[in-house]
Amino acid sequence: MRFIFKTTYAQDIALAKHGGHMFWYSLLGAALIAAPWMLPEYWLAQLTFVLIYGIVGLGLMLLAGFTGQFSIGHAAFLGTGAYTQAVLANMGVPFPIAMAAAAALSAAVGVVVALPALRVKGIYLGIATLAFGFIVEEVFARWESVTGGNSGLHVKSPKLFGLDISSSEGFYMVCLVVAVICTLAILNLLRSPTGRAFVAIRDSEISAQSMGIHLARYKTMSFAISAALAGLGGALYAHKLSFISPDQFNILQSIDLLLMVVIGGLGSVHGAFLGAIFLIAMPQLIALGKDWLPPVIGQAPGLQGLVYGLVLIGFVLFEPLGLYGRWLKIRTYLQLFPFYRRGLFRRQKSFTKSDRLR
Repeated sequence: MRFIFKTTYAQDIALAKHGGHMFWYSLLGAALIAAPWMLPEYWLAQLTFVLIYGIVGLGLMLLAGFTGQFSIGHAAFLGTGAYTQAVLANMGVPFPIAMAAAAALSAAVGVVVALPALRVKGIYLGIATLAFGFIVEEVFARWESVTGGNSGLHVKSPKLFGLDISSSEGFYMVCLVVAVICTLAILNLLRSPTGRAFVAIRDSEISAQSMGIHLARYKTMSFAISAALAGLGGALYAHKLSFISPDQFNILQSIDLLLMVVIGGLGSVHGAFLGAIFLIAMPQLIALGKDWLPPVIGQAPGLQGLVYGLVLIGFVLFEPLGLYGRWLKIRTYLQLFPFYRRGLFRRQKSFTKSDRLR
């Protein structure tokens, strides 16, 4: 069991709490850098999608996991970033400027959604974001002069400082750099006063407001940052697919994104990437398992949706902390054995009595 004695404030907010963190994250970083030379092209492409979905998951995790705002229309921000990147790239705008514009426009759209949704919460906020997702999908389908409508839009190969990065290895390294930068940005945001205000709003809006936290300002900021990260992921997503259409950003995509952060583990940065791994790996596992199932079940068109639903129900009932929560329990069990007690991670009510009676 490792005991950490914190003697300074700088030690308390440090990203790496001890030498073990530095070792394992350095090892992970080295493995990710070496992946283009170690993995076949197919698996490298899957790892690239994990990084892209991880970036989008960071934004949704900030909104849902750390601020407590429920969104079922996050695919709209993903699509906004993707179409912005596609249109600007086809016009010859440099790759970094187009990505910055995609993030900025997605953030602006996030503010537009956040302002009218400030007075609702819970399921009503989910319905509002769901309606927004339908509106944006319809805009993508009808604005044919810009988006190409239902016929879709081809995206030119990305170039960075005159170099073609459309190869699997080059684009993977770009996604890796962007994912690392976004992760460090979120980690630093969460240990700042702004990040702590987000968490306070999640735990109890009444308590946060009594401490002087401006609810409207911080909720809007959370929506904007979350949408910007989704737009950034959408920009990379557009280049990775090379072709985008409105049906790629529908309600099912939004549900997949929400499923990703719930199964990964709400309220943890690790959970965004664990959920992305689940989202990419699960269809592969289902495809492998079809050969072992009876034809009536294995060839059923709704098999993937059924499996996703059962997995989500299983996590909600038996592991509400997600994949990262399960890892924390295993790690704590190994550290405390034989003194680990079963109720150590039992959930507690995060709201006050006054909040419950409103």
